[in-house]
Amino acid sequence: MKRSSMDAKRAEREKLRVVRFLAGGAALPRPSAKEGTMLLDGGERGMISAAVATLAALARSGVVEEAEGRLTLSPEGRASARREQAPDEPFLAQQIEIGTRRILADGAERTVRANLSESPLAQLARLRMRDGKSFLEDGEFRAGERLRADYTRGQIMPRLGANWSEAVASGRRDGRENGIADLTDAALAARQRVDNALSAVGPELAGVLVDVCCFLKGLERVEMERGWPVRSAKVVLKTALAALNRHYEPHRPRRRAILHWGAEGYRPNLR
Repeated sequence: MKRSSMDAKRAEREKLRVVRFLAGGAALPRPSAKEGTMLLDGGERGMISAAVATLAALARSGVVEEAEGRLTLSPEGRASARREQAPDEPFLAQQIEIGTRRILADGAERTVRANLSESPLAQLARLRMRDGKSFLEDGEFRAGERLRADYTRGQIMPRLGANWSEAVASGRRDGRENGIADLTDAALAARQRVDNALSAVGPELAGVLVDVCCFLKGLERVEMERGWPVRSAKVVLKTALAALNRHYEPHRPRRRAILHWGAEGYRPNLR
């Protein structure tokens, strides 16, 4: 094989590596000790090295763009990354992010295909920390999806600026729409489960759960609407999901074995 052909294949592999890395989020370019290369700092996702020529080629082709000093994939680049990650259904993957999720159905866990771009919670569940562990635990993700499912089944469609201090099951926050008289038993039960869940986590955490899990608002939008610092919604949401998970799946305390301290030669009575 000619050297030029080998160099071309190596360059394509490096482009693909950069695209896969940026598919997880924007990265901050940093200088590298090796000449002709640059470091891409992805924060919690870690850091990779890439040739300056490779980054320039991706920028010229419109795959990579710069925004606020960070490198990120353009819409064309994200579509290309999705096609590459799903070779069996490349054009479907271009429109949505196909993946698998474990859900609880009929009392048993099942693996189903899901659109990972549909919910901000699903996108957050794919986030990895520096140690490689997922940012959200499986129980926290299941809790958020369970709240969303009950919210949908309960036909809860509150008006803008709804008062969440009113009980969900009462149907009073919606005005005259979606009142108890119009609900089926299943929908009413779902409303009651939502009300119990939000009451269990408390008013301080209930709002962010409703915004992200039920209204499908992005974290940046939540921070802007609530006047929170940047990247704070992610931490508050994880705290809320942990509390919600404890409500849905309470941990049973372990029973300690009863110990008996006896004198030398002690023998228990057998009955």
